Amino acid sequence: QVQLVESGGGSVQAGGSLTLTCVASGYTVSTNFMAWFRQVPGRDRLGVASIDSDGTTTYADSVKGRFTVSKDNAKNTLSLQMNSLRPEDTAMYYCAAAPPGGCIPIHKVLKKYEYNYWGQGTQVTVSS
Repeated sequence: QVQLVESGGGSVQAGGSLTLTCVASGYTVSTNFMAWFRQVPGRDRLGVASIDSDGTTTYADSVKGRFTVSKDNAKNTLSLQMNSLRPEDTAMYYCAAAPPGGCIPIHKVLKKYEYNYWGQGTQVTVSS
């Protein structure tokens, strides 16, 4: 049974930093596509950053240069380092994992329908 558990959310002031971590069980992080999404109430869940089985990363334009996604294969975890945070980054952040062994075309790596497994989310609040 696949389980994804996020942590690291919190409240920070604009310009601050946070690191989110997703611990996976029943799933091998190193060999699969994974991603971070975020959602605000009443809005669609949007892709923020993805990383594939080779370590290739993709970012939404809104976070390029500020966020960094990475895997720790030894710990079987996915992380999102968020710097220069802005009030518009406020959202619930979700870890997502693609079907094991699957391959996602580059133009779909930030599409939520490509991911089968989801964590429960961790809240990030950025104040101005």
